[in-house]
Amino acid sequence: MKKAISTKKPKRATDELRSEYRFDYRRARANRFATRYKEGSRVVVLDPDIAQVFTTPATVNAVLRALLETMPPRGNGSSRRRSLDR
Repeated sequence: MKKAISTKKPKRATDELRSEYRFDYRRARANRFATRYKEGSRVVVLDPDIAQVFTTPATVNAVLRALLETMPPRGNGSSRRRSLDR
């Protein structure tokens, strides 16, 4: 037995924003990943093709440090080397 073909068009989701949103903050949880990051560090999202090559934070940091060594010093008088020695 074949299924009957529906003539109704499926409803499309709207991309419009509501005028007001109500959130239940009683169900909110603290960021469970926050302790993984050292104070003063930054979290950067890599594009998928880059993330396939640089799979660990150590490899990303090594390449960025090597790149910094090739860059001319900043003109504001601060030492680039000092910022790398943290």
